[in-house]
Amino acid sequence: MKHAAVYWITGLSGAGKTTLAREIVARLRVGGESVVFLDGDELRNVFGATAANTQNHGREGRLALAFQYAHLCRILAGQGVTVVIATISLFREIHAWNRANLPGYFEVYLKVPVEELRRRDSKDIYRRFDVGELSNVAGLDLPIDEPESADWVLEFDPSKSVDAVAEDLMKHLKKENFR
Repeated sequence: MKHAAVYWITGLSGAGKTTLAREIVARLRVGGESVVFLDGDELRNVFGATAANTQNHGREGRLALAFQYAHLCRILAGQGVTVVIATISLFREIHAWNRANLPGYFEVYLKVPVEELRRRDSKDIYRRFDVGELSNVAGLDLPIDEPESADWVLEFDPSKSVDAVAEDLMKHLKKENFR
């Protein structure tokens, strides 16, 4: 039996974190693993931080929320459960804390150009920012910390399908003895 792990999938809004996370969760479950999938949008709801205000969406609010996510991951992984989490949480403090405190921590960074994120804009975030309806948007008016030592960085490649990306990631995990 493999030890529990935490796969922390990060990137800006619209980068494909949830899509990739769902695919990885499905593959791990097919392999017989006990996996919990955590999505940042759903967790924001659970922790009561959905209102678009500085307290929830400013740096300090986002950082506090990211620490809550990290502590939840530690509790679950401590019980032998593999956790796949899709969250922006682009803070050096979080990345460092995760490396020091989460068992089997593996950080995935989806690096997608802002132009592509604006094109996708499934949540209407970038459009709303552009017309002044939204502020504190990570990567725009809210500075982010790109991971300094992510275990796997995926540079945007429009020719790669989600299936191909998930396959590459699973191969990498196996090669690195995470699976």
